Amino acid sequence: MDNMLVIQPLVALIAGVLILIMPRLLNYVVAIYLIVIGVLGLWPQLGSLGT
Repeated sequence: MDNMLVIQPLVALIAGVLILIMPRLLNYVVAIYLIVIGVLGLWPQLGSLGT
């Protein structure tokens, strides 16, 4: 769980910089951000499904 606390701000920072550099990337950056945060949030549950 501690890793997610470190990854979320880094992903948000990278997304913010990309949006500032190229505003047309906003849709893609938001979509990728949501996918990454969703996968990280589900990761513990996904690992326990196989066992």
